[in-house]
Amino acid sequence: MADARSSGSTPRAAADAGESIIVTGTRSLNKRARDSTSPIDVISATTLARSGQPNLGDQLVRTDPSINIAAMGSDTAALTSSIQLRGLGGNEVLVLVDGKRRHTTANITADAGPLQGATPVDINMIPAAAIDHIEVLRDGAAAQYGSDAIAGVVNIILKKTDHGGSASAFSGANAYNGDGWQYQLDADKGASFGEDGYVHIGGQFYHADHFVAPAVDDRAAAGNFPGNSNKINGQPEETRETLSIEAGKTLIPDLFGGVRGYGLITYGHRHSEAYENYRTPTVLPEIYPNGFSPLETNEENDYAATLGVKADDFFGFRVDLSSTYGADQTNIGNKHTGNPNLYEQGNSQYGYPIGFSPTTVLAQSQTNAQWTNNADFARPLTIMGKNSTIAFGAEERSENYSLGAGSPASYLLGGTQGFAGLLPANAGRFSRNVWSVYGDYDIHPMQHWDIDIAGRFEHYTDFGNTENGKISTRYDFTKWFALRGTISNGTRAPTLAEENYSSLNVSPTGASGILAVSSTGAQSIGAVPLKPERSTNASAGLVIEPMRNMSITADIYQINLRDRIVGAGGVTGSGAESAIALTGATLPSGIQTNDISAYYFANGASTRTQGIDINANYFTDFRQYGTVNWSAGIDLNRTRIHHVGTDAFGNPFLTAQGVGYLTTASPRSKIILNAFWKIGKFDVNLRQTRYGQTTNDVTYEDQAPEELQYSGSKFYEFKNTPRWLTDLEVGYQIAPRWHMAVGGNNLFNVRPRRQPLDVSYLGVAYYDTTSSQVPITGGFYYGRVNFTF
Repeated sequence: MADARSSGSTPRAAADAGESIIVTGTRSLNKRARDSTSPIDVISATTLARSGQPNLGDQLVRTDPSINIAAMGSDTAALTSSIQLRGLGGNEVLVLVDGKRRHTTANITADAGPLQGATPVDINMIPAAAIDHIEVLRDGAAAQYGSDAIAGVVNIILKKTDHGGSASAFSGANAYNGDGWQYQLDADKGASFGEDGYVHIGGQFYHADHFVAPAVDDRAAAGNFPGNSNKINGQPEETRETLSIEAGKTLIPDLFGGVRGYGLITYGHRHSEAYENYRTPTVLPEIYPNGFSPLETNEENDYAATLGVKADDFFGFRVDLSSTYGADQTNIGNKHTGNPNLYEQGNSQYGYPIGFSPTTVLAQSQTNAQWTNNADFARPLTIMGKNSTIAFGAEERSENYSLGAGSPASYLLGGTQGFAGLLPANAGRFSRNVWSVYGDYDIHPMQHWDIDIAGRFEHYTDFGNTENGKISTRYDFTKWFALRGTISNGTRAPTLAEENYSSLNVSPTGASGILAVSSTGAQSIGAVPLKPERSTNASAGLVIEPMRNMSITADIYQINLRDRIVGAGGVTGSGAESAIALTGATLPSGIQTNDISAYYFANGASTRTQGIDINANYFTDFRQYGTVNWSAGIDLNRTRIHHVGTDAFGNPFLTAQGVGYLTTASPRSKIILNAFWKIGKFDVNLRQTRYGQTTNDVTYEDQAPEELQYSGSKFYEFKNTPRWLTDLEVGYQIAPRWHMAVGGNNLFNVRPRRQPLDVSYLGVAYYDTTSSQVPITGGFYYGRVNFTF
């Protein structure tokens, strides 16, 4: 589809004008979204652009009701966004690029919350200008694609044309704060070579200034410093450059129906800086007499390359052989910081004299690398007069994860303020291999009845064997009405990061440590070895087209997820202090024992997620008054826990807070209503988004009664009530190749509900940052100019 959003059904008038042939969730040839046995959203590049969002993750949130992102990331999580599908975590979503498994980020979400442990694919590292459309499969697909495809699959399809191109410039800012300025430049161009060769290049440059929601630090009155010094409540500064080069050409025209070679290279670089809590002038007055706000920094390089060959008639089979290598490398640092204990004591071993501390340090480095090799075969068959497709293939995947220690000043004697560095003893390199084979059989036993059966066997060198299966069916009772359903099981192996990551985060009054699950420190507080998550998915739905140019889909689903990997432990006080000490780390002076916590990753719970997705599209032609594309989408879901695991001492892995992270931190409902009106040279896009309620048990902080402060068992139930957001964009076709638009996201500056002072750390953290509801940034106004050639 060129300019619409489809959910497995498309108004027929629009479909004949260029409906996309889907490649996600099916091995069949030439299948369209409206004919799929599973719910698939097809989101065009123009629809993404009209979202008014510069980042791809936020574009998906604005256009697909089943996708959400946390309102605000904490610490390193602020530097990488993580999309969630159907209320599950970022690790349960598989991302493909042109049907090939994409490597994940090395930047793990370390802080406690619903996404703790997530190392998702960073889709913002793919230039938006290079994207043709995105296919979102809202169904379990582990039998087809392997690990991670528990909640569904996001397949990013890039442009492959040998001609044409476009360029755009985007700029905007937070209209109510006057900060958070963003600008972006995009360009892509296709070219031909040889008889049928093509190359398509896309690139993007993006920059965002710090956004800070003004707040008053509750220490200011007694600390003799300005009340607005603490800038923790905001979004990081970021500069990002991304590039993609896609190419293809027939290599041997007369062999196997034509052997075609293809390749894709992507590269992304990011520099980002996020504020940490303000340190008062008493922390390190010799260097910062007026106090200081440490900046957590990320210097990141992300790259991938795919090479492959295809043929249409390899002894009757369509064959695709490919090899993909991708990696993400991050250097997490501290800037505008200091190590108070090192300043006072020095360290002759590393050459630090008394009275000196570096103010910029490397805290840790991380690399996630993945090399995937695929062989895929498919062919149409006619068996007893019935049309069918058989497909099979194999995949070999090598995964590597490394943790590098920080510079000595970052971890010695309690480490630097804001983010303590990784000790050499906790650094290391970790790897595993995965081999898998799959088979898929799609048959039409009757003209209007389709059945698709898939199975997959995988072997992990660290977790053994898994077997996954899926059966989907669809029956078209008439040209306008169909029923479909799916049942499948899936497996998600623990990531290497979940098994091996450790870190120490230091706040002005406390510290929080993530301990590798196999470490002595983690075992001292009950950690046990990880095992894979296992899921059972079931869904049923209908596809109807009740009138010309209208389509409606509705799909109910249930996802049972056993042995779900979560941030567990949540031990506070002296037990946490002892566990952290076993890692070799030293806590800085001035830390309150009851504000020390320690976590590790565990198979903490089994959950059941139930929901319904409803999508409707309608096209109207008002003749001289233009045309309007109407769309409505709603996702209703709830997650319940039916089992909580226990640690080595028999204690439950999850507190009431941890239970809430899994069950109520995502909206129970999300509704997107959109109207795109085009009249003459003008176009107007109006969107209303309703986020349902989220509820979290949040920690009592420094202003609470002393007996409640930092409690690990008593929490405050905080509700983010439902919110409506309004987005508006008005465009004008200046000339045949020029288009301009102005718009506002969250036009009326709707913010999340504020937390009471008792649970607002230092008085400034007044938003529930673990909620995946309304963004904290408020109203954003922008302008965009597009040029096509």
